[in-house]
Amino acid sequence: MVDSPDVAAAKRLLDAAKDAGFSFQRIAPGEDAPLLGIRQSPQWLDEIHLGGFWVPQSCTAIRRRRSSLVVPGGLPVAQRVSGDALTVLYTVVTDWPA
Repeated sequence: MVDSPDVAAAKRLLDAAKDAGFSFQRIAPGEDAPLLGIRQSPQWLDEIHLGGFWVPQSCTAIRRRRSSLVVPGGLPVAQRVSGDALTVLYTVVTDWPA
């Protein structure tokens, strides 16, 4: 079966995110389970949550600035994006350098 253009684009963006340093894992059992991607650099902690590829607002990404200080409540969010998989992956791959 041939993938639709949207599915093919999402797969390419997922591969680009992996090439950019993200490691992904399934966070629930099953072939279509949600994915969590994490990338850590000296300055940033980036997280991608892909819940459903085509459902609006089912995917999110958060960029947090890393700090050597202990921050109550966790690291502050510097950037956030939500939407479908194409929107989130495109934003993270093109606008959030490692």
